[in-house]
Amino acid sequence: MKQGFEDIIAKVKECGKKTVAVSVAQDSAVLEAVKEAKRLGIADAILVGDEAQIREIAASLDMDLTGFEIIHEPDMIQASLTAVKLAHDGKADMYMKGIIDTKNFLKSVLDKEVGLRTGGVLSHVAVFEIPTIDHLLFLTDVAFLTYPTLEEKVHIINNTVPVCKACGVAEPKVAPLAAVEVVNPKMPVTVEAAELTKMCEEGQITGCIVDGPLSLDLAIDPEAAKHKGATDRKIQGDADILLFPDIHAGNQVYKAMVHMVPGMKNGCILTGTKVPVILTSRSDTFETKVNSIALAAVVAEEMRKG
Repeated sequence: MKQGFEDIIAKVKECGKKTVAVSVAQDSAVLEAVKEAKRLGIADAILVGDEAQIREIAASLDMDLTGFEIIHEPDMIQASLTAVKLAHDGKADMYMKGIIDTKNFLKSVLDKEVGLRTGGVLSHVAVFEIPTIDHLLFLTDVAFLTYPTLEEKVHIINNTVPVCKACGVAEPKVAPLAAVEVVNPKMPVTVEAAELTKMCEEGQITGCIVDGPLSLDLAIDPEAAKHKGATDRKIQGDADILLFPDIHAGNQVYKAMVHMVPGMKNGCILTGTKVPVILTSRSDTFETKVNSIALAAVVAEEMRKG
């Protein structure tokens, strides 16, 4: 049966509505998204920012602010610190970027006093529902780590596996991607992919199946795997997690899917933090922002149970 964001939203409704703290909430796209999230029963929101501007924008959206807590803080930096502290203190289940720039938003996430550090590596995961694929695809890292080391790739896998489990994938298949599916000493990415596979086989990486190096076609297309004779591989076109060698490969595939695949849906969060962080772009669609809140909500529930 095909998996999608409708299933994720249904899971949120099963586990109960969450609360999202929004940093610098005077943003029409973000207010629209939290309005819809509340309507769907996904999340309530605490809106931190310039209250007059929040109310003005909400009025232009015909948005009833009854039931939304508003914390007035006109200074953007202070607003981000106030909002992240709500998540840090357990008063919010997730943390979302508003109109503040990404650099200062991330500074609040990493703040030593009130931020969401866990001591581990932070990484980004984008979840895609693709019409031609019957399961969700988890792309990582496409936006945060530039050239992840072998050790960082282990952290990325460990950050992403719980996201998969929160979405109903019990034992995700991880494909460390390369241009080829064989180890070539002149291509360090393939060597690291093989090392990750070995680490998983030896129990150093748990909760998933790792098989690499794999080319993208072998990772996501069963017919390609069949034609290439890859019948001895643990992954034969049925990967759940696509682990990219660097931010360039990941970001280009991400944007190609967003802009060139009709009917796709996606959502994104930052992981490795105390609570899920919703770090969407201003260019992301309304639906992507709502999906990201839903994704963060199921991950927050998984973290609560864990």
